[in-house]
Amino acid sequence: MDAEHQTPTWRAGLAWLATRWRRAAAVAGGVSALALLAAWAGTGYAYAPYAVAAAEAHALGAGDTAAPERTTARLRARQRQLRTQLARLRPRGLYIVIDQTNNRLYLRKDDEPVLEAICSAGSGMVLKEGEGGRQWVFDTPRGRFQVLSRIENPVWKKPDWAFVEQGEPIPSNAAERFEAGTLGEYAFYFGNGYLIHGTLYERLLGRSVTHGCIRLGRDDLRQLWAKVPVGTPIYIY
Repeated sequence: MDAEHQTPTWRAGLAWLATRWRRAAAVAGGVSALALLAAWAGTGYAYAPYAVAAAEAHALGAGDTAAPERTTARLRARQRQLRTQLARLRPRGLYIVIDQTNNRLYLRKDDEPVLEAICSAGSGMVLKEGEGGRQWVFDTPRGRFQVLSRIENPVWKKPDWAFVEQGEPIPSNAAERFEAGTLGEYAFYFGNGYLIHGTLYERLLGRSVTHGCIRLGRDDLRQLWAKVPVGTPIYIY
């Protein structure tokens, strides 16, 4: 019997199995790749065939010594375009920016700084009222707001959490909630009970220790009062 019709040896059998395994793996890999591409296509990504990508690379000047200069010029043009777009989005006129992570308040007019001040923002602490009772999270809100009103010599109307925090009973008489002198000389109300106001504890400025309001030192608060009218935008991040 010639070699072509002999029964395969064990080595030949292993070689045959290896070949079949490689073919099966290649098919499985191709199916997996197609499945991934199909899934990614639904997320908004676009994938070009290799031939298209190669043609685009050639069009961009692959192998051309002048290609890097042209690419740099295109990138610079795109950068100028983005700067123009950002300039259109930049706030105009007088506005307040509060960086609550670093406890800084900035008053700006167009691109020019008017005031930079150390402030205090919300602590992020959680207060619970007994077992299974109410809870309050002392965060400063983020987003765009505006000065809704200006208050001289503000009086604090203490909410329920102020009494819970101090371990005192919540009063039934509303007159017992009012406390003068706590909020400093001036306050700027920007909605939902939040204020920019003064503090009796200036040594804590620069720390996140408030119940959500923004605290300022006396001198900075006076400057803000002299410059900021009702309607001034406030950006908090």
